[in-house]
Amino acid sequence: MKELLLLRHAKSSWEYLIEDRNRSLTEGGIHRIKKMATASSDVFKDVEAVFSSPANRAMHTACILMHQLNIPFELLALREQLYTFEVSHLLNFISSLPDHYSKVICVGHNPAFTAAVCTLSTTQLDHLPTAGWAQIQFQQNEWKHVGNGKAQIGLPKAILK
Repeated sequence: MKELLLLRHAKSSWEYLIEDRNRSLTEGGIHRIKKMATASSDVFKDVEAVFSSPANRAMHTACILMHQLNIPFELLALREQLYTFEVSHLLNFISSLPDHYSKVICVGHNPAFTAAVCTLSTTQLDHLPTAGWAQIQFQQNEWKHVGNGKAQIGLPKAILK
């Protein structure tokens, strides 16, 4: 069995005229991911690897999550392939994960993450919001064959009430 956690980066700022990949988190985004991590700590328990887009907002989200939950930082790996908005690129990354990992977190971007939930699971999702997560459990034992998974969605408004 495999388990994939897709965590969309927290709310980022459009305040500064900088390249997209350099955008930072807003103060509200930082607060929200801290609360989301704590409220959802059971979901992220026993993770074996955390892969993040190298975009500033995604890396920062991953680091805050890991710090809040005491996940060792040596489990974090930045992957250029996750700086994508295309579901096909994300699916290629997931299918290439080493099979010795059973439970991984990917931190990245929409619309790829929302589309991946719909493609890899039986759940239809309109929009994965910032700091939202999707936990998808698969019966398959190889990442290249995952599909038809059972998804649970963590939406910030529902969790952080």
